[in-house]
Amino acid sequence: MINLEVSPEISLVDEPVKIQVCGLSPQQIITLRAWLKDERGNMFQSRAFYMSDKEGKVDLEHSPATGGDFHGVYPMGLFWSLKPSKPFLRLIKRDVMGSPFQVHLEVYCHVELNPCPGYPATVTKVLERWYVSPGVQRLQVREGRVRGALFIPAGEGPFPGVIDLFGGFGGLIEFRSSLLASRGFACLALAYFRFDDLPKSLDHVDLKYFEEAAHLLSSHPKVSRGGVGVVGVSKGADVALAMASYLPQVSATVCINGPIAVTNNTLSYGDLVQRGIPYQRERILITHSGAFNCTRILGDISKPEHQDSIIPLERARGPILFLVGENDQSCDSLFFANESLVRAEKYNKKDVYVRCYPGAGHLIEPPGSPFCPVSVSPLSQTPIMWGGELLAHCKAQEISWTEMQDFLRRNIPCSRRNKL
Repeated sequence: MINLEVSPEISLVDEPVKIQVCGLSPQQIITLRAWLKDERGNMFQSRAFYMSDKEGKVDLEHSPATGGDFHGVYPMGLFWSLKPSKPFLRLIKRDVMGSPFQVHLEVYCHVELNPCPGYPATVTKVLERWYVSPGVQRLQVREGRVRGALFIPAGEGPFPGVIDLFGGFGGLIEFRSSLLASRGFACLALAYFRFDDLPKSLDHVDLKYFEEAAHLLSSHPKVSRGGVGVVGVSKGADVALAMASYLPQVSATVCINGPIAVTNNTLSYGDLVQRGIPYQRERILITHSGAFNCTRILGDISKPEHQDSIIPLERARGPILFLVGENDQSCDSLFFANESLVRAEKYNKKDVYVRCYPGAGHLIEPPGSPFCPVSVSPLSQTPIMWGGELLAHCKAQEISWTEMQDFLRRNIPCSRRNKL
């Protein structure tokens, strides 16, 4: 009897899963397939071929995939390589509290090139992959000007506070915040445009808004005193860097694949005004698939006329960690990170760090997130290249997730409040 053994069957999406198939004939070729539907009904699926050992077993921790969507020993390869059935879709969990992604695992006792839903598999399992652990609270934030969602871990606390920023598409994206809360951080998923009554476009970044958010987070009774961390990706990374440089509440900052200058908008903080470097849209490269490669959209930021747009990271109170995908095809993030080191050395700031990941693209997300090299912009319906190579990128997601949490834990003060 053929058995498909999966452990655990219910888990957080950033946790590894052990998969074994037992009861096969020795040296039998099988197909393992994974598929799920997102909250809008879009299908994502992957497949890989395996040969059983002399005991009739396939163990993904030891057995190499011999074909399909990847080759080699990658225990999470079926999750990493989930691809949309329609082009240019990105898998994003929108309702992190309500339900998990249900991942269907199927075994076919032959090489199945194009398995479809409903095609009879030999054995199946359905896994639950959650973005929030039991006991985490989600609090809708609509206080003053601040809009977002605050995730508080289970337990008494206090917990290190983190503000979580996504990029230039706007809206409120919560999946990273809910996972960080599941790992012990009080995390504010902060919207800053294209959400609720916030501006519809990002012509102006007012740091007073982000300072208000930092005050709101740090004043929560379950958030530790002494400062908050900030995590930002893409456009959110240069906002995070500006927060680190100007706001005294920020004690640690993680910038994921973003520039080190104000770009395409004006930034202000009281009387301070920094005008952004305009995008040079004529520098966009259009691939054979019609997708946009925006790596060179800023041109040469070292020109004298652009120096006033560079964010003065040397003013930051705390350390800054740049996470860089070396195959980023949306932003020249490796160049910007290296420039940050040059500037830090110039001003004798010794706590700026760069972590590079060869083969990784722009969208470095929590582990278990499928590789997404290109997806459609919700603003223009134009496909945008993110870059990366499947196995290198997904390995970088595993490593960077741990490194980011370690960095935040080391550098965000975590002390209890004085009791009345």
